[in-house]
Amino acid sequence: MIIYKDILTDDEIISDSYDIKEIDGVAYEVDCAMITLGAVNVDTGANASAEEAEDALEDGEQKVNNVVNSFRLQSTSFDKKSYLAYLKGYMKAIKAELQKAGKSEAEVKDFETKAAGFAKKIISNFKDWEFYSGESMNPDGMVVLLNYREDGVTPYVVAWKHGLKEMKV
Repeated sequence: MIIYKDILTDDEIISDSYDIKEIDGVAYEVDCAMITLGAVNVDTGANASAEEAEDALEDGEQKVNNVVNSFRLQSTSFDKKSYLAYLKGYMKAIKAELQKAGKSEAEVKDFETKAAGFAKKIISNFKDWEFYSGESMNPDGMVVLLNYREDGVTPYVVAWKHGLKEMKV
């Protein structure tokens, strides 16, 4: 299994145990699902009628996004102006990481061009996105985007491809 970690914060973001698609050469898209946690029903065999009063316990059932829950992503929020400011700084940091890794000037320029195009797609329907940071909640790290398919029910997350490093486990 490959776990993709944020190159700036080392937070785990996604893994190949989910269906990963590359988008526009600059991002990964991962389909998610809403899962139910908690609500474990344990029958101890006790006779409720023989007890004086039945204890009423909350079952603790909770619906969560499987990717958000698995990688302990933390919800955050942005308005359009603050997201653009964040994105400008984040792209600058990723560019520096690419140069430090010895990528050619052409590869870095290709990244910048594709990232700018993809950022325009995000901004064009900004109100549809939810934002998540990694477990460390480091403000310099990657912000993972969550949206829903056309059916309005099926969630998916988007992570910047160049902001991830692979870790085999």
